[in-house]
Amino acid sequence: MALKIYNYLTREIERFKPVEPNRVTMYVCGPTVYDHSHLGHAKTYIPMDVIVRYFKYLGYEVRHVRNITDVGHLLDSGEDRISRGARRARLEPMEVVETYMGSFFADMDALGVQRPNISPRATCHVPEIITWVQDLQDQGYAYEVEGNVYFAIEKFADYGKLSRRVVEELEAGARVDIRDEKRHPADFALWKRADPEHLMRWPSPWGEGYPGWHIECSVMATKYLGQPFDIHGGGLENIFPHNECEIAQAEAHSNGVPFANYWVLVGSLTVNNTKMSKSLGNSLTINEALQLYTPEAIRYFILSGHYRRPVDFSRDALLAAQQGISRLHNTVRKLHMRMKTAPPAGTAVLAQVAGLEDYRDAFQDAMDDDFNTPQALATLFELVKEVNRHLDQQDDISMGTLATMEKLFRDLGGSVLGILPDKFTEAASGDLLDDLMQILIDMRHEARAAKEWSRSDAIRSRLAELGVILEDGPEGTTWRLEL
Repeated sequence: MALKIYNYLTREIERFKPVEPNRVTMYVCGPTVYDHSHLGHAKTYIPMDVIVRYFKYLGYEVRHVRNITDVGHLLDSGEDRISRGARRARLEPMEVVETYMGSFFADMDALGVQRPNISPRATCHVPEIITWVQDLQDQGYAYEVEGNVYFAIEKFADYGKLSRRVVEELEAGARVDIRDEKRHPADFALWKRADPEHLMRWPSPWGEGYPGWHIECSVMATKYLGQPFDIHGGGLENIFPHNECEIAQAEAHSNGVPFANYWVLVGSLTVNNTKMSKSLGNSLTINEALQLYTPEAIRYFILSGHYRRPVDFSRDALLAAQQGISRLHNTVRKLHMRMKTAPPAGTAVLAQVAGLEDYRDAFQDAMDDDFNTPQALATLFELVKEVNRHLDQQDDISMGTLATMEKLFRDLGGSVLGILPDKFTEAASGDLLDDLMQILIDMRHEARAAKEWSRSDAIRSRLAELGVILEDGPEGTTWRLEL
């Protein structure tokens, strides 16, 4: 089955055809670094991470660019988010950027989100941005009014093709702007005049100012990926005006060359069906979430819903995800335990592994269907049942068969979904905690088999006092730390 992607540009499922064979170029709108990241950011960047991982799994060379917005992202009031954060914390703007950019990278690392190949910062590309704005002005797409330069949307016939917005409707529904100097209410800023109190400013042909938010992404994406590039990713909430304006600038600047071929946009994380955001006061920072749940549980929770749809946050949903991850991890622990005691020689037994590749095929079919991670997870847990059946019913599984099972988990659950950490690979050479827990679980099973109920209960109770919870299920006993 060939990889198919839902393209928001056409609103259709399309077969993926890269610009260059065996190579994928992908740009993802990154964060505005004025505060700590919350779980809503994880909802965007974990699916984007899995998409990159899956392309690598398929053998593509991937160039992944995810920008850092450190100037130009304005509030509705017209105030720059970075400048506002600097005033709030009584810091220089670049102190704010360095603080929260470091926090963002630390959060993504903790969640297992692989770092992009390039993380360009808007402030490092101001000369290129100024050149682009000059070019658009020379081409007749932009005009300057008292130090502000605007893109004239009526000059670009395709404006609205991504968001399906109609120019006439934009004029009727436009909010009252703080400036009445625009020719059309939906014209957007390419360059902003810096007011006297504005902390971030650069010299330009139009006076001291700073770039608009939308132009930054167009410039950085095409600088590092060319035009057209394959995939533009990000949050669905930015489809208008941000993504729409990116297309207009880039395609006007290039005289009609497409900007990106596929638009892959992620639904929001919600709380009681309301988008999680700092401004609404309903956000939970990633760091706070990691104090309550494991990184793998957070990834599992987010990937259990299709990336294009919103996912509603709740404690019960995260606890269910934690239990699911415990089942998966305990199966892999059990598998590693068997690998320690299996004879070192021995190839895979055909009768034992014949059906295992069917799970790989089913997993790939799910991922090829617009990155259907809920179905991919269901396939992975069917594999959990199958492997547990082999481990429980057969004492003579060869090392080759066990290694085949382990590689399947590592490829699908580890390399692609990122819900099996690297430490499980290391566990095959000895993980003391896992070994000790398995010994205690075995001792409890022996006590139960001998009907020594008080001894069995004592083991469980003593572990509970230490914050270790044993959970009995149809596939065996699992353990987790109390949340």
